[in-house]
Amino acid sequence: MRSAIEFWCQTRLGASGEFGVLPTIGSKELVAWLPTLLGSSKVLFPEIAYPTYAVGAEIAGAEGIPVGIDPADWPAADLVWLNSPSNPTGRVLDVTQMQAALAWARRHSAVIASDECYLDFGWDRQPVSIMQIAGDDLSNVLAVHSMSKRSNLAGYRAAFVAGDTLIIKRLLEIRKHIGMIMPAPVQAAMIATLGNENHVLIQRERYARRRKVLSAALIEAGFRIDHSEAGLYLWVTRGEAAWATVEWFAERGILVVPGIFYGAAGLQHVRIALTATDERIDAAVARLFS
Repeated sequence: MRSAIEFWCQTRLGASGEFGVLPTIGSKELVAWLPTLLGSSKVLFPEIAYPTYAVGAEIAGAEGIPVGIDPADWPAADLVWLNSPSNPTGRVLDVTQMQAALAWARRHSAVIASDECYLDFGWDRQPVSIMQIAGDDLSNVLAVHSMSKRSNLAGYRAAFVAGDTLIIKRLLEIRKHIGMIMPAPVQAAMIATLGNENHVLIQRERYARRRKVLSAALIEAGFRIDHSEAGLYLWVTRGEAAWATVEWFAERGILVVPGIFYGAAGLQHVRIALTATDERIDAAVARLFS
């Protein structure tokens, strides 16, 4: 299992230094428990973000602080989360931005954890792994990956974290005592998916087609799509309160998520997923103009 993930990290993520790997029971589990497992007291996460980053800080009894893109504005902390491509915005951090985040972590002796679950789905911009940015020095660096999105294995709860060998060893020692061990059949499934990129290409084609069709229709219907350079979501607005937009879509039988669920900065946006079937996407497009 370890060698399969190591090879994938080296070939896909550009990892060049020494690193450890650890299977996790889905990536959400790790996001929720990492502050507790590390004993964090202050956790930074994106101001528009998947709620589990904040929940993880709360579980640990740590102070959770939403922050913007520029590390110059970040307070001192012992753990910072990156999420590129982002859920919900689809925003991709460029190399310079990731280098700045890593430099901040080095200055503050903080762990930098990069949630990279959507790395395989770059559309307008190609995402880069924190492991490639860090190069040979992976101290205090973690990269989190999941099979749920790239391989349609959401129900398998198959994911892993890679990076700093000392942190990985610490996580392993704690997790094995509290039952956070991936079942062997799931490990076998993950090895198989990591060794086959063809199915990922098929997935990309599906999502690309849905994205193209839905994006064009939303723009024609008067919406603006922000960010959304990568990932499986469109970050959409027409300059009104998110709940008003949710109601407009609901009247047409379309379910979207209000951006306020992801932070105060999402007050005027909604998240629209590309994960419905082609038939449902086409039906939604037709309903936009009904």
